[in-house]
Amino acid sequence: MTKRTPNQASAMSSEFPLNYQWTTTPIPASAPHPASMHAAAVAAPGPASETAFAMRTRSLFGADVDGRVPTDNRPCGSCLARLPPSEPQQAPGRSGHAVACKPEAFTKPFCDFLQENPTVFHTVDYFKRMLNQCGFHELPARDSWSGRIHAGGKYWVTRNGSSLIAFTVGKAYKPGSGVGMIGGHIDALTAHLKPISTKPTKAGYLQLGVAPYAGGLNQTWWDRDLSIGGRVVLRDADSGKTTTRLVKVDWPIAKIPTLAPHFGLGMFGQNNKETQAVPVIGLESASDDEVLGPVGSFVNTQPPRLVKLISRQLGISEYSSIVNWELELYDSQPAQTCGIDREFITAGRIDDKLCSWSAMMGLLTANHDGPSDSYIKLVALFDDEEIGSLVRQGARSNFLPLVVERAVEALNPSTFGPGLVGQTYARSFLLSADVTHAGNPNFLESYLDQHVPKLNVGIAICSDSNGHMTTDAVSTAILRRVADLCGARTQDFQIRNDSRSGGTIGPTLSSLMGVRAADAGLPQLSMHSVRATTGALDPGLGVHFFKGFLDFWEQVDGEWEH
Repeated sequence: MTKRTPNQASAMSSEFPLNYQWTTTPIPASAPHPASMHAAAVAAPGPASETAFAMRTRSLFGADVDGRVPTDNRPCGSCLARLPPSEPQQAPGRSGHAVACKPEAFTKPFCDFLQENPTVFHTVDYFKRMLNQCGFHELPARDSWSGRIHAGGKYWVTRNGSSLIAFTVGKAYKPGSGVGMIGGHIDALTAHLKPISTKPTKAGYLQLGVAPYAGGLNQTWWDRDLSIGGRVVLRDADSGKTTTRLVKVDWPIAKIPTLAPHFGLGMFGQNNKETQAVPVIGLESASDDEVLGPVGSFVNTQPPRLVKLISRQLGISEYSSIVNWELELYDSQPAQTCGIDREFITAGRIDDKLCSWSAMMGLLTANHDGPSDSYIKLVALFDDEEIGSLVRQGARSNFLPLVVERAVEALNPSTFGPGLVGQTYARSFLLSADVTHAGNPNFLESYLDQHVPKLNVGIAICSDSNGHMTTDAVSTAILRRVADLCGARTQDFQIRNDSRSGGTIGPTLSSLMGVRAADAGLPQLSMHSVRATTGALDPGLGVHFFKGFLDFWEQVDGEWEH
């Protein structure tokens, strides 16, 4: 049996009190029973209905528990007794009071999130569902936002199905109020199917044509159990409408086999990604020459058995209805805890679903009910950071500035203009949240002394003397003040002078909007490996800090002389 420290969550469950009402103080014993509040809300819609809705959904969805297997959750008995009659069936033991509860409560939800949302499209779809369930409203980019955004409201908007921005407006919003922004990325190193992924069989093997995305197909991808998922474009012949659907296969279908050392060739030297890192997906079959669609059909450019598999997953009988797809390979091994006391999380795609998930949970758990709050709280999650962000759904696009400016315009239709936008940005702050490097005990000589982040400690503030990070003395002081106010710890990271720094979305976004900004992130080992490691407490520590930033940015901004 694996030893656990006292009060530490097990590998497959989190113990988290159920009185999760997104307040800064626990619910008093005299508080109304949620069941009675829910009944009143149904009978009398309005502000009371909104309050009851928040109590219901936040206890169920705030830590991703809706629809989970009840045995996966271990609810607190006293809190369970306070839920309305419909909710104990869910046994949402992972929900709880975000301030008082321990960070390990977020370990299992984060592992589930990683496992269930392997692609950027699944990730955005997941966040859309959570936001809807927590009372946020979609703002379609093609529609006018005039009259749709109001003080006290909660909203989200997407681009390309692979980037998402969610925000709330303070109840006391006034023209020129600032925006507390957290920006992250949700893409990860992977291997995309080529436009024509069919390859000639070799030695009796069926192979798949793939291309590396960023640093995908590196040495850590060899001999991994790889599955496939992504977005499929479908056209209905009867209606003439074109739609997209998401798909993922829940078992490994591909393998990139290494060459045994008996052949005398090193496997971790300069292997050719075009000719030697070609996934094997099956054995040769007579059906591999089958034609599935009319001449010129997209499906005729893909392995027939793969087309049939994806069609079965989607419930499609007409193969030619698939007009294109964006599919990728991913490590299928489940995210899980490891270590003697399960103090680590080992998983694929930690970079950077770790900070992104924690930031969105921070927004969902932030205090949106303060009567004097006038600022906007916002989380922006981008695609394509790993390849430079130079696409319309990337951080170098107009997505974030446009959303901020359209929101300001909708809130101030009679006074909107460059001056008001300038005031808004002058009172705003961007926290660029991306994972950073935890100290590797076997290679400490590669780290800058006293700048070695540890796991399960907290966020690391990242600096770079050449502008690869957007952190400066002012923004560092701001983040440390936030940490003081919310009771979090911070660490420092900077590379050595003889090392190469990575980049983030921070410098680009801060220059686009002219806002104060800092780079900070949760640490991980083995960055850009197909499978990395972070601390089991780090998702929860991230939620705590990001929530604190969103809750206290307006106060901190008011403490500075400008």
